[in-house]
Amino acid sequence: MIRTAEPSDVPLILDLIRELADYEKAPQEAVATLEQLHEVLFGANPAVFGLIAEDDGTGEPVGFALWFRNFSTWRGTHGVYLEDLYVRPSARGGGHGKALLTELARICVRRGYSRMEWSVLDWNEPSIGFYRSIGAVPMDGWSVFRLTDDALSALGAE
Repeated sequence: MIRTAEPSDVPLILDLIRELADYEKAPQEAVATLEQLHEVLFGANPAVFGLIAEDDGTGEPVGFALWFRNFSTWRGTHGVYLEDLYVRPSARGGGHGKALLTELARICVRRGYSRMEWSVLDWNEPSIGFYRSIGAVPMDGWSVFRLTDDALSALGAE
């Protein structure tokens, strides 16, 4: 059901990223290219890693997870930051999302990583409920900040 992404999966991953952007009501923000994804996933210095969920019966790809290592100064160990997790609507409820998260948890355990983190949109109640059901807890009291585009360029030019 879950396998490691391969270079031939890059077009599929890009399609799934665009589907996720549509679901999250931000299709205009999904501007990654095939070349960019190939480089970060499979270039000389891969910094992002991927998993593909496939339907057990048909072998059809139905979802994906992209992640990268982060680091906790407080714990002194690496962790996983789950950038994207997406399962196509037609395959939801089939255990693919849990299988993706389970495989990421296994990676953490095997490698001695101390945590796995991700963000979820406040309005995405189905996902929030699912995450709580597997024991994940929200980081109340923390806000995500982001610099992009003109603000990033302006600060970087100082």
